Amino acid sequence: MTKSLSRRACAALALTLACAASLHAQARPVFVNGMAQTVPAFADSSRWIRQNLWVETDFDSDRDGRNDRVHVAVTRPRQTETEGLKVPVVYGSSPYYAGVARTFAFWDVRQELGEPSPPRGTMLGPRHDPTRTRISNDLVGTWVPRGFAVVHSEAPGTGRSQGCATVGDTPERTAMRFVVDWLNGRARGYTTPDGAEQVSATSWSTGKVGMIGTSYEGTLPLAAAMTGVAGLEVVIPVSANTSYYHYYRSNGLVRSPGGYLGEDVDVLYDFIASGPPATRAVCDRIWKSGVFAAGLDRATGDYNEFWASRELLPHVGKIRAAVLLAHGLNDFNVMPSHSVRIYEAMKARGLPVSLYLHQGGHGGDPPFELVNRWFTHYLYGVENGVRNDPPVWIVSSTAAARVRTPGRRAVMPAPVPSASFPAPGSAHVRLHPTQGGNGIAPLALRASRGTGSILDNPAVTGSANAAAPTSAHRLLFATAPLRDSLRISGTPRVTLRVAADRRAANLSVWLVTLPYDSTRIGDASRAGLVTLGWADIQNHASLARGGVYESNLRGEPLVPGRFYDLTFDLEPDDQIIPAGKRLGIMIMSSDPEFTLSPRAGTRLTVDLAGTSFSLPVVGGSGALIQAGAF
Repeated sequence: MTKSLSRRACAALALTLACAASLHAQARPVFVNGMAQTVPAFADSSRWIRQNLWVETDFDSDRDGRNDRVHVAVTRPRQTETEGLKVPVVYGSSPYYAGVARTFAFWDVRQELGEPSPPRGTMLGPRHDPTRTRISNDLVGTWVPRGFAVVHSEAPGTGRSQGCATVGDTPERTAMRFVVDWLNGRARGYTTPDGAEQVSATSWSTGKVGMIGTSYEGTLPLAAAMTGVAGLEVVIPVSANTSYYHYYRSNGLVRSPGGYLGEDVDVLYDFIASGPPATRAVCDRIWKSGVFAAGLDRATGDYNEFWASRELLPHVGKIRAAVLLAHGLNDFNVMPSHSVRIYEAMKARGLPVSLYLHQGGHGGDPPFELVNRWFTHYLYGVENGVRNDPPVWIVSSTAAARVRTPGRRAVMPAPVPSASFPAPGSAHVRLHPTQGGNGIAPLALRASRGTGSILDNPAVTGSANAAAPTSAHRLLFATAPLRDSLRISGTPRVTLRVAADRRAANLSVWLVTLPYDSTRIGDASRAGLVTLGWADIQNHASLARGGVYESNLRGEPLVPGRFYDLTFDLEPDDQIIPAGKRLGIMIMSSDPEFTLSPRAGTRLTVDLAGTSFSLPVVGGSGALIQAGAF
């Protein structure tokens, strides 16, 4: 630390220049234990430099003959203007900053499968404010005092950004690349949306950029990383949507995200499109009534090129940034598979990736200390050991349960480091159903003969079916009460041989604990729900192995009474099943909180001999036997 000297002492020592530098010492970032600390000289918000500008892209999403410009706001320490200080950037981008729709109009899910959906109503869109200069205050109070600049940009077609909201298509996925390029002097920024006066960042930006955000605002950082743009060093996507197909469909089936029954890409477009009304009308014609209407296909739910253009997984190989993925294992809005699939793909390619999994629902940042260490290392180059950290962090379900005290705000416990996900020692164990599933039938280690029957009734929820001792609307198979706890870690896989008495039928599978508990957990208000999944029997030909579903093979109408074999995955999970509970697997047809709801009465028949469940158990079959599951 530089010592402060009095003016008299300075004169006596004839060190006028040195003392002047001492009296007006330049503020610099401070790091303690490998983390950036608040610096008082950076913390006075009244002295921050704030800029408002537009960065030009190379796309024209509204087809007006001019490349779209995105609206950008900068907040940085004054010292970047007065002392020549250069700082890295923490960057957030969003379609939400300018506000969202004032009313909702979801699709009516009460329809027959394979039939056109009933017309959707009209939403009252977001208000447009052409005078807004401040985009967002997110991140600013945390990172500017620690010696970073904070940059925000509005997604195309939202706020004062030009162009159209394309909901996952190329313009939305690549817009952030141009902002990173501008921070590195490779793209043009302008003081106005249509003017020619340029503004540069090279005098204050080191060119190193990190991004963080949750949900849609977590999807965009990951998309930016998949452009391979130089200078984007680290991204921390929280609950990121990595596939619009897997957000709005499942294995050929039309499915809604949890809590938003009847949402689809066009609904999301109406929700976020906050650009100027005149441009919005053009964008409605090009995208909502054109691209979206042609590609959604709510009649079949099949995969197609529309959905393929909204996938991030094919772009994983372009990633140059370090990625810390974060996701709640009880997130039934953006399901945890969205992050796990990216983690697995990056890991397989040897790319720098870590995974933080917690027991909550949608959202939930990694611990701040972890985020700080990542930004400090990758943006400031401080050697703090991040590269040597365990690749996976998992909040234990037993630890999370202990903090759920009624009447008190839950605090997520510290995560436990892990060498991998699934946890080391996890092995798939194949279990088989037995007869009597309209009650609660045993799970077995060997296949048995016979059939079970399900009468679809979309008025009965999965929770009601799981809690009922008997039900004609589901088949339920369970272990014996456990004598010891049992850990599930990984992605369950189910294989079913099933027939329907109609040409189309929903198929839903839940993994539960019994007695079923509906006490709130995560997003879903169901503590007894471990994980779940859905599939369209019509797509049986492309559902042969499980894994990520991206098949362009079309589904085919079912022959009533004919049995079909299909295999698909449930959502990944890591959960400890406590002693005294039973682990159960439930098969239903419609899931009224997620699927379309046709008229009641479809009958499914399950061939028990051709049906099995592969569960990822830490310790494998030996752990199941030791816990007294059989």
